[in-house]
Amino acid sequence: MASSKTISITLKIWRQKNANAQGKMETYSLKDVSTDSSFLEMLDLLNEQLVEEGKEPVAFDHDCREGICGMCSLFINGEAHGPDRGVTTCQLHMRMFKDGETIYIEPWRSAAFPVIKDLIVDRSSFDRIQQAGGYISVNTSGRSVDANNIPVNKKAADEAFDAATCIGCGACVATCKNGSAMLFVGAKVSQFALLPQGQVEASRRAQKMVAQMDLEGFGNCTNTGACEVECPKGISLDNIARMNREYLSAKIVSQE
Repeated sequence: MASSKTISITLKIWRQKNANAQGKMETYSLKDVSTDSSFLEMLDLLNEQLVEEGKEPVAFDHDCREGICGMCSLFINGEAHGPDRGVTTCQLHMRMFKDGETIYIEPWRSAAFPVIKDLIVDRSSFDRIQQAGGYISVNTSGRSVDANNIPVNKKAADEAFDAATCIGCGACVATCKNGSAMLFVGAKVSQFALLPQGQVEASRRAQKMVAQMDLEGFGNCTNTGACEVECPKGISLDNIARMNREYLSAKIVSQE
């Protein structure tokens, strides 16, 4: 088997000691990077080099490294999750970059995602939006109905599943010129709005989640579509339209 190709790269990385510190871009050089390695493996290699040099390693977020959790959120060369499409940063491979290339790496840029350290941001605002209305009522008395006994239209089930694939990484927010979270909120509203189990809270779910979204400081949607393009799970803009319909319907019901 032929050996993998290696490249040398220059990294411009955002370094910030803590949330209150003033950050700046710092430059690092890295040689013999396998093009078969993932982007996070490349950062591991850089951190090993920094530790050997007695320097503080770069802090970045990650967990599963399988494109499932969404924690590996990096803005790479001006694109959320980098130049590839339909993948998270951990699934981005160094074959997407050229020998001698300079790569710019930054954290998500949003007032609602404050930087914790270096490339790690606080995305707990997403958790608070979900807690505001992203749930359903379940009878836990011991006589609850099995979910599989509730008929669900095939088209609605498929659309709900597609919405539920959102991993909450925040690429939509980082990409949007307005810092909008409407693709995320739209997906979380849709995954319940399309199913019978989600109808109990339907009259207030969208109102509560949108209100919390505004409270967190996210911007409004102006339909540029950049969020859908950069989303690693391909969440559709249709979910934003559905959220708007749910919100309007809830407003009308509450005024009756």
